[in-house]
Amino acid sequence: MLLRRLRSERGAAAVEFALVVPVLLVLLIGIIEFGRAYNAQIELSGAAREAARVMAVRNDPAAARAAARAAAPSLNPALTDGEIAVGTSSGASCTTAPGAATPVVTVTAAYPLTFLTGMFGATVTITGKSSMQCGG
Repeated sequence: MLLRRLRSERGAAAVEFALVVPVLLVLLIGIIEFGRAYNAQIELSGAAREAARVMAVRNDPAAARAAARAAAPSLNPALTDGEIAVGTSSGASCTTAPGAATPVVTVTAAYPLTFLTGMFGATVTITGKSSMQCGG
C-alpha cells in the first residue's frame, strides 16, 4: 500500500515547481527593473539639484548642464544638453534689477530609461526637477 501511494505522487514536486517558477521569475525581474528605475530617478534628481546650485551661484547655463552630467555618471552617456532644461523665473539668467524680487532657478532633467527585459515596455522617461533661489 505504501509503495502504491509513493508511485501515485511521483512527479508532483516537479509539476509544482514548474507552476511556481514563472511567477517567481516575473517577480524577480520586476524587482530588478523597479530597482534600476528608482536608482535612475534618485540620480537624476540629484543631478538636477546640483545643476540648480551651480546655476544659482555662477549664473552659467553651460556650467549647470556640465554639473548635471557630472553628478549623474551612470546616466551620462544618454544625458545630453537637450534633456537638461535650465531656466529662471525672470528669463534665462539670474541677474536682477535693483529692488526687484530675487529670481528662482528651475532645472528639469529628463532621461529615457530603457528596460533590460522589455517585459514592462521598451522605455520610460524619468524626470528630475529642482528649484533654488538665485544668489546661493
